[in-house]
Amino acid sequence: MIENEIFKALADPTRRAIFEKLADGAMNASALREGMQISQPAMSQHLAVLRGAGLVCEERQGRFVNYQVDPEGLARIARWLARYRAYWPARIDALKALLKEMDQ
Repeated sequence: MIENEIFKALADPTRRAIFEKLADGAMNASALREGMQISQPAMSQHLAVLRGAGLVCEERQGRFVNYQVDPEGLARIARWLARYRAYWPARIDALKALLKEMDQ
């Protein structure tokens, strides 16, 4: 199931930071490394995991490779979350009622 790969990929704080940087716009691996204490090989591995999960895609421009967020990966996350969206309002209402009961 691809959702498992998505959540596994985003479970790592370094990959989340990379993904968040890419959410601001496409960039190459060198630009992604700026401000991060990470080697080029480690960056390549993290990008490979994000690509494998369908969260990031790449576009080659000459000798450079630019990475960007893959909208389909975000759509998969949104579809997965949508299944549980109906569940939360009822649970929150029940919690509010319980807390109100406990206050009295």
